[in-house]
Amino acid sequence: MLGDVAQLGMLFAAAFGAATVLPFQSEVVFVALQVAGKLSPGLLIAVASVGNVLGALVNYLMGLWIEHFRYRRWFPVNAAQLARAQRWYARWGVWTLLLSWAPLGDGFTVIAGVMRTHWLVFLVLVTIAKTGRYAVLAWLTARAAGAG
Repeated sequence: MLGDVAQLGMLFAAAFGAATVLPFQSEVVFVALQVAGKLSPGLLIAVASVGNVLGALVNYLMGLWIEHFRYRRWFPVNAAQLARAQRWYARWGVWTLLLSWAPLGDGFTVIAGVMRTHWLVFLVLVTIAKTGRYAVLAWLTARAAGAG
């Protein structure tokens, strides 16, 4: 049986990978560890959230990197179009980061990088979304385990 640190490392890796473009599912690992009952739900939420937020940060950095190519001839939009989209996104689109927990929500984190969302706004909104998702998952798991 894996030790507590190894289990938390596995959860962190699954949560990190699940937030990137890699095909990972952290929920299965999270629920399995919670049902096993060796680790507190609060600790599981914290570790999974940190891993998931850091994975989303990788997406954000990829978006920043992609945006550096905006002056290339092959870039899909011109600089004026991108600047206009960035202004709109800064005002209205940034709130899509609250959906970064959802399936395909990781695309919002890449777009946030392309749109040059302020890093602190990004971290706050993504942390709320990702931590909220794991808190709800822990609550649902506890309810389901108690009902059985």
